[in-house]
Amino acid sequence: MMTNMEIKDPLDRKILIALQQNADLALEDLGARVGLSRNAVWRRVKALEASGVIRRRVALLDAEKLGLGLTVFMMIRTDRHAPDWLERFAEATRDMPEILGAYRMTGELDYLIRARVADVKAYDRLYQQLVSRVELADVSASFVMEEIKETTELPI
Repeated sequence: MMTNMEIKDPLDRKILIALQQNADLALEDLGARVGLSRNAVWRRVKALEASGVIRRRVALLDAEKLGLGLTVFMMIRTDRHAPDWLERFAEATRDMPEILGAYRMTGELDYLIRARVADVKAYDRLYQQLVSRVELADVSASFVMEEIKETTELPI
């Protein structure tokens, strides 16, 4: 698999930047942006996909317009670290579509969860569902009041 350091080709880098901004670009348009023919761009994109650099292409949806106006960060502390507990926690977070990201952390927190819900009542339902599936020592939450920056584009 290629890493950022291995993407030395400026054309591949331009292709990746363009696709991060709009993965729906026609090959002709992508080629025009980076200075390559349609077929040359297609070969490079296929190679980037085969190497795993491009994992998949998705549509980015407007959460507000879909009634999911509240972003919440859940800070989790646990006194359990056994493999069976870790698997139950991972399975629970994967099963809950409201949870967009779950991260094992260093420092004072054990886990950080990023979730998107309609409102505080919906958050409470998510919280109740999570603690009914996995024993947690402490859960605190912070609600996003203003989204200053949110992107999926990697700094390549």
